[in-house]
Amino acid sequence: MVSRIEQRCIDKGMKMTDQRRVIARVLSEADDHPDVEEVYRRSTAIDPRISIATVYRTVRLFEEANILERHDFGDGRARYEESPNEHHDHLIDVQSGRVIEFTSSEIEALQREIARRFGYRLVGHRLELYGVPLTSGDDPDQK
Repeated sequence: MVSRIEQRCIDKGMKMTDQRRVIARVLSEADDHPDVEEVYRRSTAIDPRISIATVYRTVRLFEEANILERHDFGDGRARYEESPNEHHDHLIDVQSGRVIEFTSSEIEALQREIARRFGYRLVGHRLELYGVPLTSGDDPDQK
């Protein structure tokens, strides 16, 4: 079975080695935003011959081909996800590192309106919200 990322690579005419196929599969199956070290850990569980250098080179190749998107969520690690077909934003739990993907038509409309107010047409954006889980008695509007 061909993974989504492997198929995108094939569609772009990229050479797919066995190790690239494993890395593509690991990234396609990720339901989080792994860094290179985590991609390496998951990949070597499938094929122990894969080196960390191969993972770095492959991730960079996939990123340059716009197959992967790189994120910096403030934890000092570049983290990756498959380039989405649909736009989404991220909410990052600064305590656990958990990343929640979300979409909001209200936020999208507000961003377009702000750009328009300043005389611009919005052609893209990236929104990352950072937070901590609410605890009993917390005021969600308090900073």
